[in-house]
Amino acid sequence: MNNKSYIVIELSNTDLVLFSQVDQQSAQSVRRNLANTQGLLSYRVTPSFVTEGVLPIVGDVMNQTETLALMATSAWSEPEPIE
Repeated sequence: MNNKSYIVIELSNTDLVLFSQVDQQSAQSVRRNLANTQGLLSYRVTPSFVTEGVLPIVGDVMNQTETLALMATSAWSEPEPIE
């Protein structure tokens, strides 16, 4: 397991993200839900915009296992086609 933390944000708040403090390079490189309303950020050191409460997060800070479970939901990924 990795030692990263993950948060979900509303995509309307990407202007509050300091991309130098997260693993993603820009708003365009953020993993998005299927509705294109939320995005996933990952980091090793908690960003200042999170600790200071500048950027509201959706839900809780997650570990890799929790994030993979979220990504497997119908809100974040298309179901595999049945052959």
